[in-house]
Amino acid sequence: MAIQIDHLADYPQYIETLAPWIHDYWQPLLRDETIDARIKKLRNHMSHTSLPIALVAHDGTQVYGTAALRVHDLPGREDLSPWLGGVFVGQTYRRQGIGSKLCHAVEQKAAELFGNSNLYLFTLDQQSWYQGLGWSFHETCDWMGHEGDIMTKQIVGE
Repeated sequence: MAIQIDHLADYPQYIETLAPWIHDYWQPLLRDETIDARIKKLRNHMSHTSLPIALVAHDGTQVYGTAALRVHDLPGREDLSPWLGGVFVGQTYRRQGIGSKLCHAVEQKAAELFGNSNLYLFTLDQQSWYQGLGWSFHETCDWMGHEGDIMTKQIVGE
């Protein structure tokens, strides 16, 4: 599988696959969210230079996952910016390094746009995985009644 990482803006046809995947995964926590709302959110990420920016992992015909660079990703923590968010790989394609490639691509995009800066993310349960990618614990926080962690990584501009 020859995986490419590109802007969602260049491959909008992948929204129809990604939206149901993401919706189904988060449905237990985001019960009121519809697939149409998820489609709208993904369409809002179709940019090359202004946040939010979504990237997609694909091979030209099949999409495998997505990740985004966002101004903010956790309500109440608008003081922290920018954020890696929306990291998602389709269930069939997990544990093949796709998520790592997506995260690295978002980090590169952040370096391109912001130079030397801190990048943040929020996770409920993937702390160990992100630590393996060089992320560090920043603080514990609450999202919709669920405890998670904010993590950070120093991004070095080109």
